[in-house]
Amino acid sequence: MWHKLMIIWRIMMFILKCCLVILLLSVKCKVGKGNVIMKNKVALITGSYGGLGTCFANIHASKGGELILVGRNQSKLDRQKKEIEKKYEVIVHTIAVDLSKLDAAEKIYNTCRENGWTVDYLINNAGFGGQGDFTRDRSMSQDMSMIAVNIEAPTRLCKLFLPDFVKRGSGKVLNVSSTAAIIPGPLQAVYYGTKSYVTSWSNSLWRELKGTGVTVTALMPGAMETGFAKTGGLQDTKLFSNAVSPDTVARDGYNGMLSGKLNVISGLPGWQKIFMSLAPIMPKKAMLDFVYSQQIAGSAKK
Repeated sequence: MWHKLMIIWRIMMFILKCCLVILLLSVKCKVGKGNVIMKNKVALITGSYGGLGTCFANIHASKGGELILVGRNQSKLDRQKKEIEKKYEVIVHTIAVDLSKLDAAEKIYNTCRENGWTVDYLINNAGFGGQGDFTRDRSMSQDMSMIAVNIEAPTRLCKLFLPDFVKRGSGKVLNVSSTAAIIPGPLQAVYYGTKSYVTSWSNSLWRELKGTGVTVTALMPGAMETGFAKTGGLQDTKLFSNAVSPDTVARDGYNGMLSGKLNVISGLPGWQKIFMSLAPIMPKKAMLDFVYSQQIAGSAKK
C-alpha cells in the first residue's frame, strides 16, 4: 500500500514540476515578446515638454522606443530631445508646430511621411483649459484656440494617421481627455465641453476600429501638478488644491493604451473618486453649484 502511494506521489510531483517548467517558459516567452514589441516602436507625442507629455516621453524611451516630439517651442523640443537621447540612447525627432493653427495636423503628418517616420503610437496629449465666466471673462480667441487644440488637432491627426494604422493592421492611439468629461464645468465651460467630446469620440472610434488591430484609448485624469493649472489660472482653486503627480497618471494611461483599454481613469484623490462615482445620479443643479464653487478663483484659500 505504502509503495503504491509513493509511486503516485512521485508521479504527481513529476507532473507538477512539468507544469511549473511550462509556466515559467510561457512567462519568459511573453516577457521577451513584450520587450521585442516595445523596442523601436515610434510614439508621436503632442505637448511633449509639458508635465504629462514629459512623463509619456520618458516612459516610452525607457522601454527602448523611438520618439517624435511635438510642441510649439523648438528650443524646448531640442532641449528635451538632447536629454532623452543622452539618458535613454534612443532616436528622437522633433516637430515644432502651433496646434491651434488649422494646418498643424497636416504639417505633422506630412513631415512624418517625408522623413519616412512610421508612427506606431499616437499620443494626443496637448491641451489646455482656462478659468473664467464664458460670457463675461473669456475672450473669443481664448476659447476658439482651446477648441482648436483640444478638439480639432487630435481629430485631424487621427483622421490622417488612422487610415495608415488600419492599412497595416496595427497601431495605438491615446487621447488625453479628463474626468471633466463626465460632468459640466461652470467657470471652465468650454474646457469641460472639449473633454466630453474627446471621450465620446474616442469611445466611438474604439468600437469602429474593433477587429482591425488598431485601438483608441481615452485617458481621463483628475487634477495634476503640471503647468495646466498655472496656464489656465486655476492654481488657487479648490479643484487643484489636491492635485496629484502626473507620473502615475502617465504610466496608467500608457499601459492602458498598450492593453487597448476603452477608458483609463487615474489620479483622483479620495473625495473626487466618490464625487465622480455619484455624479451621474446627483441632482444636476446641485452638482453644477458644487463644481462652480470648486473653480472660483481664490477658493483654495477659503
